[in-house]
Amino acid sequence: MPDILRLILGDQLNKNHSWFSKVDSTVLYCLFEMRQETDYAPHHIQKVVGFFAAMRSFAALLKESGHRIIYFQLDDLNNQQDLEKNIKQLIKEYQIEKFEYQLPDEYRLDEQLKVICQEISIESAAVDSSHFYTTREELGNHFKGKKQWLMENFYRMMRQQHRVLMDGKNPEGGKWNYDASNRKKLPAKHKPTSPFVFNRDVSAIYDMIKSKGVKTVGNIDPKHFLWPINREESLKQLDFFLENCLHLFGDFQDAMAVSEWSMYHARISFSLNTKMLSAKEVIDKSIQYYQENSNKIDISQIEGFVRQIIGWREYMRGIYWAKMPEYSQLNELNHQRKLPEFYWTGKTKMNCLKSAIQQSLEFAYAHHIQRLMVTGNFALLANVNPDEVDEWYLGIYIDAIEWVEMPNTRGMSQFADGGIIATKPYISSANYIDKMSNYCGSCFYDKKRKTGDKACPFNSLYWNFISQHENYLSSNPRMGMMLNLWRKMNGDQKAELLEQANYYLEHINEL
Repeated sequence: MPDILRLILGDQLNKNHSWFSKVDSTVLYCLFEMRQETDYAPHHIQKVVGFFAAMRSFAALLKESGHRIIYFQLDDLNNQQDLEKNIKQLIKEYQIEKFEYQLPDEYRLDEQLKVICQEISIESAAVDSSHFYTTREELGNHFKGKKQWLMENFYRMMRQQHRVLMDGKNPEGGKWNYDASNRKKLPAKHKPTSPFVFNRDVSAIYDMIKSKGVKTVGNIDPKHFLWPINREESLKQLDFFLENCLHLFGDFQDAMAVSEWSMYHARISFSLNTKMLSAKEVIDKSIQYYQENSNKIDISQIEGFVRQIIGWREYMRGIYWAKMPEYSQLNELNHQRKLPEFYWTGKTKMNCLKSAIQQSLEFAYAHHIQRLMVTGNFALLANVNPDEVDEWYLGIYIDAIEWVEMPNTRGMSQFADGGIIATKPYISSANYIDKMSNYCGSCFYDKKRKTGDKACPFNSLYWNFISQHENYLSSNPRMGMMLNLWRKMNGDQKAELLEQANYYLEHINEL
């Protein structure tokens, strides 16, 4: 009989964790597919399938390596669909003497495991997941006593501390940040690299999920699942990006285009967030490839990629652990509107939203500017309750785990945290969307019109937001120019814009 029970969560599929360095017959590892995890939000069907497929693949790998594994599929009769019940059941069944787990990345699960450890009558212990560059507390300690928690300051500290793209004490290339070079629109006849996808048959998992009545959103072709489900496939995904996309990633990382769902993005976030890949190995391998191919890859391309992982990803995790659980309730602007129905269907005449949402439903994926400046931008302008926005982002994307999704949604996208993350609300009219995409050219609405027939909703909603929050925003120096433009408008012009916006908000599900 085993003496120790070790829990592996669905986002802890780290083959290189110290736990697995040697086979120990006294240890029993457990993984569970549970309704507890499928039902707390309406997840994309590809997300549920992807997690289950990756978990099963990882369990099979451990078993092949000689480790003792107990795996509960969703339809197993002895699966009680609850983490606490399953753990207590195994402790009793196998007469376990000690329970161990890796620190979870979600506050919800962290609290649940603390309760479980208090209630079981045996010894328990938690170990680090050995995945991130930073600890949970590191960012909070770094900013302790400071008014602003700027990502750029944290990012520079990370670069220096971990010797990433550094030339002695200075940043390689002479600049810390090449963000200004990362904002190019795709040229009219430019065709991005075709996305690298897998072609796995996951029909058995899909059929099981459907037979158990799990509520999901989005679409899937179960005979041709496109996401990596193990470490080997994840490495292939990364290699493809380095060899075929990195040389233009920086230039076009913010660009958007109709029918181009992948662009030059790596799409390794699912692999990273399930820990099939580690952040350090992605950084190390990417920089090595850049150094070996510096004749064709500019510093601005690799720096933009590094910033996403060693900067934003670690920063968001640090914010999450420093500010939870209060962060999940923040609604600084007191927005209360329900999320428009078209977020769940993609049925809207606004081409940018239709493209981003339909893509999300089809592939469980959208890149950061589609999330921030299209779907997030509209939700913010429309005064949607951040709880509703939060639930949508958490459910629809295959890479969405609360620690990374919530700070991005409530902080960066919806400004619900009042500026902890973003130095200003990320809002725009049609002008920005047109600048970064080809969405507007084939849209039902006219990007240039602010009021009247077929006026782009983003235009009047933008000025309506400025009007609504004028007093609140007046102390924000980054909003000064737009507030001055609003204040200089004559009364009739303002009234017309607000009337147009009000009409659109009253008929929001018809847009």
